[in-house]
Amino acid sequence: MKNTWSRRLLVPLFLFTSACATTSPATSAPGASVPERPFGTLRDQATRQQAWLRERMEKALPTLMRQYGIEMWVISMREYNEDPVFPALVAPTTFAARRRTIYVFHDRGPELGVERLALGGGTQGGVYEARRAQLQVDGGGVTRQAELWGPDQWKVLKAVLEERKPKVIGINVSRTFAFADGLTHGEYEGMAEALGTEWTSRMKPAEGLAVDLIAWRGEDEARFYEDLTKLAWNIIETGFSNQVITPGKTRTSDVVWWMRQRVNDLGLGTWFQPSVEVQRQGKTEEELGQDPVIERGDVLHCDFGVTALRLNTDTQHMGYVLREGETDAPAGLKAALARSNRLQDIVFEELRPGRTGNEILKASRERMKSEGIEGTVYSHPIGLNGHGAGPMIGLWDRQEGVPGNGDHKVIPNQWFSIELQATSPVPEWGGQKVRSAQEEDVTLDATGKVRWALKRQTAFHLVR
Repeated sequence: MKNTWSRRLLVPLFLFTSACATTSPATSAPGASVPERPFGTLRDQATRQQAWLRERMEKALPTLMRQYGIEMWVISMREYNEDPVFPALVAPTTFAARRRTIYVFHDRGPELGVERLALGGGTQGGVYEARRAQLQVDGGGVTRQAELWGPDQWKVLKAVLEERKPKVIGINVSRTFAFADGLTHGEYEGMAEALGTEWTSRMKPAEGLAVDLIAWRGEDEARFYEDLTKLAWNIIETGFSNQVITPGKTRTSDVVWWMRQRVNDLGLGTWFQPSVEVQRQGKTEEELGQDPVIERGDVLHCDFGVTALRLNTDTQHMGYVLREGETDAPAGLKAALARSNRLQDIVFEELRPGRTGNEILKASRERMKSEGIEGTVYSHPIGLNGHGAGPMIGLWDRQEGVPGNGDHKVIPNQWFSIELQATSPVPEWGGQKVRSAQEEDVTLDATGKVRWALKRQTAFHLVR
């Protein structure tokens, strides 16, 4: 999670004038050239995203509705108060709900499939059938379709229910998962008043369905994610190099804002403010202050993410600023990094479909303790959201497990950020403990096989 370090860097925007070369998603070399549009034009990106949407609706949705016993799923929202599931349901050219938008999914069985209706708004590139009210325009009997709004939509929803007569109606209400709690109180009141007890009595929370549909990722999304992760790595590699850092002059805030600016210059976004921290021999965190100048011999840590095509990365890496005469980090620091690598191995091996986040956390911590590693595990799903839909695998302050959120199960075609830290005494620093906090994204395919989205850091980024 983003609060894995006890403080977050809160500093003003410093002007940073270092000359910094560009990076490329196609290579891991700091300073390599990059296309002006690393993922193509917006039109190219939208075409790819639209294919992802159709695959999600045609492949994931029917399976999940049947798994959770939801015959009909009704999702109602208003403009600028969208349900959290909204980004998983709409085309890349749709940025907000239209006035009131109601999506209805009706499972007619394996042969006929899931019917997809939009009561208000458009077809989302042909993914939905749009239902609109018929209004008489003049005395000549001419009728036209009008966009649904207000009470008209509830009437059309009631007609849809009466035509299909579902026995179970799923709605997005949850006291556990924010992702499954998108039906506002006002929307529910309006719906219940219009539909009456005959239909509201058939409603039940669609918690697991909402969570898992947001979490589900397809094969081409995973292919794209490798390139997105590669770009995130390259920005970190350049940020933790002499192209950005001049020991004795550059502050941590300079690196933070260079990262933000670099992402912006590429036409991309991020879902949180990056952070850069320093650990220094003989100094406490309080003595270093909020925005220290980076010095030789410092251990660096960053937390950084990139957002593109609605997908998010989350990466934490370690760096080291070489002292005069050094060509590599001291052996004790490399051993500390290897220890957090080992903890990554453990969580990676324990992560598999069908297990809850709390089960994975417990098994991982038992193995961690048996190997004498002092650390914490606080991994999370990732995808359409940075801290994504699905089971939490610990929190930095909840190592005994996370009731509710941690009890959900991992599914195939889901992604995670394996986030953790190992704390180790470093002989070269007089036994002072160093915290090696790492985070790498992994993908699970349709068979449940876990892969690093790109790779994981096994050596310090070196500032010379």
